[in-house]
Amino acid sequence: MRDDQLQHLIDSRVHRPGAVAAAAASRVRPDSLVGAHGKLMMIAADHPARGALRAGDRPFAMADRADLLDRLVLALSRPGVNGVLGTPDVLEDLLLLGALDGKVVVGSMNRGGLAGTVFEIDDRFTAYDAASIAASGFDGGKMLVRIDPEDPSTARTLEHCGRAVGELAGHGLMAMVEPFISHRVDGRIRNELTADAMIRAMTVAAGLGRTSAHTWLKVPIVDDMERAMAATTLPALILGGEVSADPDAAFASWSKALALPTVHGLVVGRSLLYPPNDDVEAAVDAAVGLL
Repeated sequence: MRDDQLQHLIDSRVHRPGAVAAAAASRVRPDSLVGAHGKLMMIAADHPARGALRAGDRPFAMADRADLLDRLVLALSRPGVNGVLGTPDVLEDLLLLGALDGKVVVGSMNRGGLAGTVFEIDDRFTAYDAASIAASGFDGGKMLVRIDPEDPSTARTLEHCGRAVGELAGHGLMAMVEPFISHRVDGRIRNELTADAMIRAMTVAAGLGRTSAHTWLKVPIVDDMERAMAATTLPALILGGEVSADPDAAFASWSKALALPTVHGLVVGRSLLYPPNDDVEAAVDAAVGLL
């Protein structure tokens, strides 16, 4: 990032905080949730707000905000990329940089279940709510739903997510729900990445809220993906997950999933922003090519 761009962000936040709302109001809205390729190709950047800064073998890869913004702006500039997912701090920086025109913008909502904490499953809504997403002129809200059968905090997360789904629908906005069956193993939360677990998680997530008319699911790749995705008629997006040591294998699994009838795109963050060879442009273009 050029020094003048960084200074512009800092000066705006110090002297012209109203510039954020002005930039949101003047943003060019997309015509559709899907791009010319008929899919939604979204870059995810909501990890830092949960204290998850690792990408591959770099424990603090996402800790340099100027570097992260450079990678995001580059990714969003590539043909076929038509969306971004982030928390208020990241999306507002991108608004001030003029990087969100024509893009589908989804605000991340529950970031309170900080990575590695004893309260991780108690995933409070600490970022956007439906009203602020609508006021910003954004296109939807995303929430994480981790269902731990042994943690009573799961019930509170389910209740709050159900309420958020209904509130987003009331504004005619997408509710992007990311469900997992999760367990605490050696003190850390681990998601169960099997078809059986994903079927259970997706069927619970699909029933959240007073309507599912605007609900999309955000799901990982699992073995027997065809059987897992047969559990719902809701549109689904494939998440990228951790940076893979074998990007070709990851891309092949995404390609296979995209052939399923309910899968309508990708939501990928670290795998494209911090690829093993650090070539963001090539990684993003390869992912777009799958669509």
